[in-house]
Amino acid sequence: MTQTEDYAAAQHEKEVKKYLDHIFSIVKQRNPHEKEFLQAVKMFLHSLTPVFIKNPKYIQHNVLARIVEPERMITFQVPWVDDKGNMQVNRGYRVQFNSAIGPYKGGLRFHPSVSASIIKFLGFEQIFKNSLTGQAIGGGKGGSDFDPKGKSDNEIMRFCQSFMTELAKYIGPDIDIPAGDIGVGKREIGYLFGQYKRMSGQYHAGVLTGKGLSYGGSLGRTEATGYGTIYFVEEMLKDAGLSFKGRTVVVSGSGNVSIYAMEKAIRLGARVVACSDSDGYIYDENGINIETVKKVKEENNDRIHAYLKEHKDAKYFSGCSGIWGIPCDVALPCATQNEIGREEANQLLINGVQAVGEGANMPCTSEAIQVFQTNGVLFGPAKAVNAGGVAASSLEMAQNSSRISWSFEEVDTKLQEIMKNIYNSCVTAAAAYNHPGNLVIGADIAGFTNVADTMIEHGA
Repeated sequence: MTQTEDYAAAQHEKEVKKYLDHIFSIVKQRNPHEKEFLQAVKMFLHSLTPVFIKNPKYIQHNVLARIVEPERMITFQVPWVDDKGNMQVNRGYRVQFNSAIGPYKGGLRFHPSVSASIIKFLGFEQIFKNSLTGQAIGGGKGGSDFDPKGKSDNEIMRFCQSFMTELAKYIGPDIDIPAGDIGVGKREIGYLFGQYKRMSGQYHAGVLTGKGLSYGGSLGRTEATGYGTIYFVEEMLKDAGLSFKGRTVVVSGSGNVSIYAMEKAIRLGARVVACSDSDGYIYDENGINIETVKKVKEENNDRIHAYLKEHKDAKYFSGCSGIWGIPCDVALPCATQNEIGREEANQLLINGVQAVGEGANMPCTSEAIQVFQTNGVLFGPAKAVNAGGVAASSLEMAQNSSRISWSFEEVDTKLQEIMKNIYNSCVTAAAAYNHPGNLVIGADIAGFTNVADTMIEHGA
């Protein structure tokens, strides 16, 4: 390039960054107290600079200004009666963020931490996660600050029925298809589905995913997010000449994602030595017994320290952050947002971590990601790594539409193919925009361009 061309390129890059800063300033002004949502948008915009430098059409059509603003945000009260006959009230949310490539799709989270900021951050990420799967599904998310812990089945049923009474106005098989997330499993989905059916007077199997097998659920859905996490990280390791075989793995959390990530990693020859719940974590240097974890968490609905009853050599520690001080080759944060900051990332680095895969949504802060990338640690971002759950949900939708059921092997084979395609899309996009190996930028760009191009084509 000539000196004049270099100057023009530098000026163009400066203008692009100015545009992205302007978009973020608008988001910040409109959502001043929504720290999780602002964090997600800021991290995402950082990745898009090379896209906007190369493709001025996105600025001309002002696509970004539309993508960062939800198409619809619904907030509603959820009154319900507890077992003592007292009226309780929680707050419900549903964000329908973007429907450019298909109906809104995203889980429901029941947890005390749920707020407008959390729901919007999750919904925003869901747009691009869903886009990466290659399936025709837009981005949405929902939930409530209701806490299922300590509630009876009847209390949970009454809450779910009240929640769906309001939510039903805004969803449908071709409009918005919720699923489960933290605090929403098959029991809650069953109660929600029953209320929707009662209200609509019709049997729309495709209105929710994550259903029980007896009424339209899919084999492999329970395992999908955890298995998908491992399938993605496996591809990442392969490209570096590594594998799970013989690797030491630490996994945070002990819900569906964590359990089935551990199960698949163990089957591939890894030694998983630690997992956690919101109270603390267990360390078993002999390797976690996944069947015991399943019994503790899925059958007995107990706390993770109950693992020690059957495994006397294992150790339990209160608090969660200490889990990242355990030496490991592969770290899989599968619990919640922002669980790994700069300090935890540096500790993992000191202990020789080779790869990190985000099984949860935004579990690593931007500072932590920088530590990993600067020091050559393989890093798989959440919107790509944990897309297996929504990918399997789209497979459940396909089965519902055709009124057939696939075998576990069929679903798992399709899931593996989708996760490999996601990985390859991230690698290709990163290389195409001169950031080879940076899967954060690759995932953001690959997810964004599909949605943005469709929006331009639609003129909407």
